Parts: sequence; structure tokens; C-alpha cells
Amino acid sequence: MRIGELSARTGVSRRSLRYYEDQGLLVSSRSPSGQRHYDDDHVRRVHLIQAFLAAGMSSATIAEMVPCMAEPSRHKARHALAIMNRERARLSSAMDGLAAARSALDHLIEDNRNYLAKPAADEP
Repeated sequence: MRIGELSARTGVSRRSLRYYEDQGLLVSSRSPSGQRHYDDDHVRRVHLIQAFLAAGMSSATIAEMVPCMAEPSRHKARHALAIMNRERARLSSAMDGLAAARSALDHLIEDNRNYLAKPAADEP
């Protein structure tokens, strides 16, 4: 498939896909005329990149993990594993913080509902 179809299938702009290539996150094959060509594995890779970006990972961090996903070696796997573990810990901490904030908000919502459920005193 060409870049337009990959863009349509993933919902990611052509410009972003070119950026992913520039950053080493995505590698396409090229036709003799220089057109980019992709396959279904690229669709999965773009979705993975999008998930990582949405989780707050930088393109540089993702690029450090990509070589292990594309062409594994023991050295790349050890390096990528350290990065993946670091990012997993960061995400877990962020999730814990979000859960704590949601819980606090739930308590405030309940307090406000209880307040509104009480009969109104002479309010101006």
C-alpha cells in the first residue's frame, strides 16, 4: 500500500507518517520511482507508535525501542528492555496518580451531591 492508504487505514496524516520515518520509527520500502510502500505490519506499527505517543512517550524513546521490535539482537533487546521497563514504571506511576485524582474527584462529587440533596435553607 502507498502512504495515502496507510494514512487512511490508521487515521494518521501523511505528514506524521513521513515524520515517523524521519525519526526512525517506521521504515518503508521504496519503488524505483521513490514512492513509499507499506504492508499490514506497518499498520500495526503505526497503531503502536500512536499508543506510545498518547501515553506520553517521546519519539526518541520510541525510536530506542523500535530496533528491538524490527531487527532483534541480544544487545538491542537488553537496551530496549531497560527502556521498556523504565517507561512501564513511568506509566504505572502516572496511572496511580490519575486513579488517586479520580478517587478524590469522586469524593468531591459525592459531597456536592449530598449538599444539593439537603433541603435548601433560606438562600438569597
